[in-house]
Amino acid sequence: MLALLGLHLAAALCSPMLVRVLRRDAFFILALVPASAVVWALFHTSQAFTHPYTQSVPWVPRLGLFLAFRIDPLSWLMMIIVGGVGALVMVYAGRYFSAKAKSLGRFSGVFVAFAGAMLGIVTTDQTLALYFFWEMTSVLSFLLIGHHHSRGPARAAARQAFLVTGSGALAMFAGFVILGATPEGSFRISSLIAALQKGTLDPTSPAVIVAGVLILLGAFSKSAQVPFHFWLPGAMAAPTPVSAYLHAAAMVKAGIYLVARLTPAFALVPLWSVLTVVVGLFTMLVGSYRALRQYDLKLILAYGTVSQLGLMMAAVGMGNAAALSAGLVMLVAHSFFKSTLFLSVGAVEAATSTRDLRELSGLWRSKPLLASAAALATLSMAGIPITTGYLGKEALISALTHHVASDWMGQNAPAITTVLLVILVAGSIMTFAYSWRFWWGAFATKRVQMQHQVKRTPRGMAGPIAFLSCGAFLGLAAHPLTVALTPAVEGLPGEIHLALWSGWIPALLTALIIAAGTVMAYFRPAVARIQRRLAPKGSVVGAYAWSMRELELMSTRVTGLLHRGSLPSDLAVIFGSFVTVSLYAIYRIASGVPRDLPSEVEPVTLAPLKLWDSPIQLVLVALILFAAFITVRARRRMKAALALSAVGTLVTLLFAFHGAPDLALTQLAVEAVSIVVFVLVLRRLPLYFSDRPLRSSRWWRMALAILVGLVVTLGGWYAVSARVADPISALMPAEALGFGEGQNVVNVILVDMRAWDTVGELSVLLVTATGVASLIYVRSRSGKISRAPEKSKKSAAFLPGVVALRSRDRSIVLEVSARVLFPLMLVFSIWLLLIGHNSPGGGFAGGVVAGLAFLLRYLAGGRYDLGEAMPIPAGRLLGMGLFVAAAGGAAPLAFGNAVLESTPVHFDLGALGELHFTTAMILDIGVYILVVGLVIDLVSALGAEIDRHMDAQRQKAATAGKRK
Repeated sequence: MLALLGLHLAAALCSPMLVRVLRRDAFFILALVPASAVVWALFHTSQAFTHPYTQSVPWVPRLGLFLAFRIDPLSWLMMIIVGGVGALVMVYAGRYFSAKAKSLGRFSGVFVAFAGAMLGIVTTDQTLALYFFWEMTSVLSFLLIGHHHSRGPARAAARQAFLVTGSGALAMFAGFVILGATPEGSFRISSLIAALQKGTLDPTSPAVIVAGVLILLGAFSKSAQVPFHFWLPGAMAAPTPVSAYLHAAAMVKAGIYLVARLTPAFALVPLWSVLTVVVGLFTMLVGSYRALRQYDLKLILAYGTVSQLGLMMAAVGMGNAAALSAGLVMLVAHSFFKSTLFLSVGAVEAATSTRDLRELSGLWRSKPLLASAAALATLSMAGIPITTGYLGKEALISALTHHVASDWMGQNAPAITTVLLVILVAGSIMTFAYSWRFWWGAFATKRVQMQHQVKRTPRGMAGPIAFLSCGAFLGLAAHPLTVALTPAVEGLPGEIHLALWSGWIPALLTALIIAAGTVMAYFRPAVARIQRRLAPKGSVVGAYAWSMRELELMSTRVTGLLHRGSLPSDLAVIFGSFVTVSLYAIYRIASGVPRDLPSEVEPVTLAPLKLWDSPIQLVLVALILFAAFITVRARRRMKAALALSAVGTLVTLLFAFHGAPDLALTQLAVEAVSIVVFVLVLRRLPLYFSDRPLRSSRWWRMALAILVGLVVTLGGWYAVSARVADPISALMPAEALGFGEGQNVVNVILVDMRAWDTVGELSVLLVTATGVASLIYVRSRSGKISRAPEKSKKSAAFLPGVVALRSRDRSIVLEVSARVLFPLMLVFSIWLLLIGHNSPGGGFAGGVVAGLAFLLRYLAGGRYDLGEAMPIPAGRLLGMGLFVAAAGGAAPLAFGNAVLESTPVHFDLGALGELHFTTAMILDIGVYILVVGLVIDLVSALGAEIDRHMDAQRQKAATAGKRK
């Protein structure tokens, strides 16, 4: 399973390059990736149905975290659906998008990654891993729904879907944590189910009930149940392949799958079945009622999907074997007919440029095969006999007519099943009506005249539609489905009953549904008038929009109250709070032992304070104080920046004298970048600071600054004096060499001992770079790379961008320096990267030095030369660095070790000798790439982009002068 998930990840990463070479034909190759899940499942069919396939991989063993996978009949079924439909949709997408479509590489990569995340959901046997994959689908669906990010509705729909499903996922995560934290609970799904079924975990305990409700909130939001249903119709702003996969076969099925997985045990939990049945059936009625009001073919299917998801939710959560098996058959049927219909809508729109049924007429004549395939799918959706949709609905009707009871119904089972049957029949009538409305609106001949010319449907689009429509005939395989689904309903009362004939009462009810649905479809204008009269004034969508608007207004008010826009005021509040809390703690320690500590703890005695080790340190401190004084007294901004840089440089020397070469090297490189960034920013600011504050405010600011310094000094002094154990730093050299395979303790700490902190800091760096760039760039995240004209490349071999500069902006000193130092600095940065595990250096220091090299190219040749030196956008470098770092963290899993555990790797190169490194080197390479991207991003945003703005203003002024 890890190899299968890794294949999806590798394909997602490589797909942009593949699309760049093959364009949209790459989708046909990428379709093999989700298809591999189908092949894998078919090869393991016997094992899945006899003795479930299991795999467990340690993740963080000391914390009890592991990756567990389990393939049983339910997982096997979902793998077939997720992989099979995903592969066919990928083939369809290969001809749905035009050859000139943009962002196909990103779309294909995200689509394949989403298929892998769904595969993880349906195969994992660990709740925390399930939550991880669950949230991955939320993030990836956000990107897929918002694929056309230049369109406002697409962005709004993506954000809406992400907020709704993400909020429910947080509730679900809380439920998982509650179940895992209970003494008899577990984070393993199979163990949790077994504990509830055996009674070792009390299903009626308050913790289990609360956890069950929280898990249902996550399932309801993911599967678009009322009141969370509104995100699904809004998500129709996505491209049709996204709707056909996410909203028919994959993402919306995650909640149904989770409830079906847990119901054999959680049906014993009070409120579980009641909530699923009530919410599910109400969602069915709301969705089918709203579907009758739509004119957009895609919205008819969207609200129909909401309706059918509600019916499936009620069936799989009802708590008996007959209903659960019926719900699973409907899940299979829905995956086939709804993906067929969504793809059919895409073909109709591609052929006619419209989805409005009022503008379509007679399409069945020009598109007979498409109309036939859509008709098969529509018949299954409507529940017409012998189709797969009919088989599932017939099984549920039969269970209710025979009053098959669940434990929660008690003695009122006959009355409850009768009420449920009436609601089911009413919803099915409306389902039949909107099913006819869809096919009639898309393909029938109407009085309206077609306003659009009908185009030819490519074979790449027609093939998947025809294949998926054949899923309607699975209704003829009632016995094989019974055998396949029997293991999935073990532990529930009742028996599976899947048959095309279940007696006269179900048959009469089916006839009633068809007759009443036909009447409703025929008298559609009258039904529409009734719906308009009964239309409610408010809606859930309106409530969501109002809540988001009020939340933004409230955040604006709170921000305005707490943040007045004055940096000195904000800093005063922060430092004042810090001083108050710290002084109180120091006072408690100085006055004696705190009362809440054991009496045997002795009071803190301040250790002797050694002010300096050598007179050189005293001189450096004096110079630092002098530079700091110049900084706060400077009126010119540039003078303050240079004085502040002097402070940092002198601190670098202090680090060096204290025996910390790594810190000194990193500090020096960062100071060099910082001063250049300061200079770039100061170009657009006034020469002098604004007016000085009043004398009174200067006094209390100075007092606060001195107080902060004293508190930090005292706090450090007390912290060192209070130490009762040997410092952990004494163990680190041996630990670094023994476990981290490195002699440089600082680097080993970063890439091994505290590697999780490093990965978190990399994420912070990426977010920071994105935030800085978003303040500068108006349209695009990374901006357009400025490349030098071809004539300049011929005239200047090394610095082609300097030709584009004005003569007064050029510096022969910088040009010669760049020519000599640029390659040397790059080689030096790589050398620092390679030796960092055993000597002073590392990925961060090497990345900063490499960034300085590119910064020198910018200073010498301007933005055009920076574009020639680094043609890869900074945003891609940042993302690549984070991915490489993540790959380095996951690499130890391939050797049976924990994540981010340094693992030695040896390669025998024959005559060239032996190559030896650790997996931590991969993480360090990721740090190197990300830091290079960060520096280039800062230079591009604060340098190249500002240069572009200044050039535009200069040209605008020159044009205005010529006009005058």
